[in-house]
Amino acid sequence: MGRRWLVVTLAALLVGAGSVGCPEPSGCTAQASLDAPSTTAAPPDAAVSPDAAVPADAAPATTSPETPRPASPRTAETPAPDLSAAVAQAVGAAAGVDLGLAVVDLDTGAAAGHNADTPFRTASLSKLLVAVDMLTSGEVLEEDLKRLSRALSLSDDNAMNALWTLHDGMGAIGRVATQAGLAATQAPTDASQWGDVEMSANDVAKLYSYILTKLPDDSRTFIVNALSAAADTAADGFDQAYGLLAPGIDGYAKQGWMWYLPADFYLHTAGVVGGRYAIAVLSIQTGVGEQTAKNRLTALTTTLLAGLLTQQGTAPHAYGE
Repeated sequence: MGRRWLVVTLAALLVGAGSVGCPEPSGCTAQASLDAPSTTAAPPDAAVSPDAAVPADAAPATTSPETPRPASPRTAETPAPDLSAAVAQAVGAAAGVDLGLAVVDLDTGAAAGHNADTPFRTASLSKLLVAVDMLTSGEVLEEDLKRLSRALSLSDDNAMNALWTLHDGMGAIGRVATQAGLAATQAPTDASQWGDVEMSANDVAKLYSYILTKLPDDSRTFIVNALSAAADTAADGFDQAYGLLAPGIDGYAKQGWMWYLPADFYLHTAGVVGGRYAIAVLSIQTGVGEQTAKNRLTALTTTLLAGLLTQQGTAPHAYGE
């Protein structure tokens, strides 16, 4: 599922297409339910479609950014962008969407959002939590690093299933929540349902900030490189080129998708754009088709970026560019 974010214009930053995806129609064990996001995991008999199987030794998609580096200091005369105004514009473009939205300016630490503290079932965004835990818990076997790369870049649910079991995925959620200060992040009630991990948009954006500013260089680089290698088509065949991975956006992201029968579609996009903005867009869309749901998130993120990047003083810096 999942890529990145003086005076700058939207045209200056929206260059090159990125791509990426989540527990999806096959593989992931996070299964379906009718409920809206809550602190209760979906019932065991609910059905979610996970990622299709892909050979474990298949190479992930291309792209290899340089080592991420921290942002340079903002000059005193450069005004910070109005995050709240940009968020309000984006929310206005998201009619009919049950939405959680958070934006963090990695230069200044400023943040804004909409329903940003509301927990949503994460679908494949939970793979980011497992990645952080694995990479900060000691030596990891090469085979498992390959699985982790596939879980992040191709949103491979078979890879995630293995890592969830081998690396104590249930425990990883609490460890990373404590480590990164994630107040609304909870493990699922059913230990087999990793797609039912819950996070708020604020927690997802904060997790990206933690990855970029607190992790050791090699761990940070691994995650950014894997997300930057997201292909348009995920392991299960799902098209990941929407939201923050829509064509023309200069960033990297983790995508998430999951169906809860009969009519709820969880669709998320979360990442870093222009090396500067950590953005999390979590949604539940009811009674709409897959492409309509994707179009809504793409319209929202396009509006959000237009609001951010056309303001004076939005100088992007390279976290993993």
